[in-house]
Amino acid sequence: MSTMIIEDLGRTVIGRWHSRLTHSGSVRRNHWQTKMVYFRSAARLLADRPAQELTWKTVVAGARPRGCRSTFYEVAGGRARHRMVDDLIVDGGTDSIQIALRYLRTNPVEQLIDETKVWSFWPYRQQLLTGGLHAGLTPEQMEDKLADALISWAQGNAGLAGALHHSPPACAVEDLIVVRRGRLTATLAASRLSEVIRSAEQAG
Repeated sequence: MSTMIIEDLGRTVIGRWHSRLTHSGSVRRNHWQTKMVYFRSAARLLADRPAQELTWKTVVAGARPRGCRSTFYEVAGGRARHRMVDDLIVDGGTDSIQIALRYLRTNPVEQLIDETKVWSFWPYRQQLLTGGLHAGLTPEQMEDKLADALISWAQGNAGLAGALHHSPPACAVEDLIVVRRGRLTATLAASRLSEVIRSAEQAG
């Protein structure tokens, strides 16, 4: 069972989305590089101000080396290319659709923040998959390991982690559903991980 869980964590929908954009041809890699310009801007701004103060203009103004309206809307908003949520919808699985419905935003800045959380949490996730999980762990122990990784991320990225009512990175929600073998809905998984983030915030 544990071996199957680890294998499934290696081929999640969001994992495939991330891999496709970071390891594919130059066009997709360039698009990912553009995304990262705005991810970094959003993360920097959220370190200093509440999420509700962010607008596309402040995110563009904070982009380095420079941003512009047209490239912002290439990576955020309803017409953005290669949106994470679109891959979940196309997958069509019950869990994927539930996650997509939770993270389907009408506000482009909020959509950007969701993807920024995934981008920022990804190194913690990779470390977990390569060293923190092994076949000898129970699903409960795997959930604890995931929570520990989320706490470490939240403590190092407090502004980003607290944004959008402490919404967890979508990839962590998907991972928890995989770990619990579908016994948690996306709503319950996200709620459980939001509490983990709040606890990390309170612990300082």
